[in-house]
Amino acid sequence: MKTPIKILIIDDNEEIINVLYSFFINRRYNVSTAINGLDGLKLIEADNISFDLIITDLVMPNISGTAIITIVKKKYPTIPIIAITGWGEHPGALAAEAQADVILEKPFDLSELEKIVKKLLVKKTDRHKHGGRKKS
Repeated sequence: MKTPIKILIIDDNEEIINVLYSFFINRRYNVSTAINGLDGLKLIEADNISFDLIITDLVMPNISGTAIITIVKKKYPTIPIIAITGWGEHPGALAAEAQADVILEKPFDLSELEKIVKKLLVKKTDRHKHGGRKKS
């Protein structure tokens, strides 16, 4: 049996976490959530968990999504990250600078999000097959 894809969702808005959690659980993903950047970072650093993909809000108290993206990309460069924001272009520019793979503005369409998740996971698998190099 194939192991389910592990997704981490980090957002300080419980409603968004609940919607995304339900959406991905119903599609047979293994989903973990964090209500702030610090809790998200603790989950990422946990030895027994390795995530296939991270979805993070950009603007949060304590540790921002931009900081999370920067930390994750340094330590785990193969984990795709989707940044979500309701704050216009400035945080989006920061997320791009921190190397988020995709930036989505809230509100976004869940089926569109799922398409992006699948596309990023295929890219990640391709990189593993080709020795970590991106295909041109």
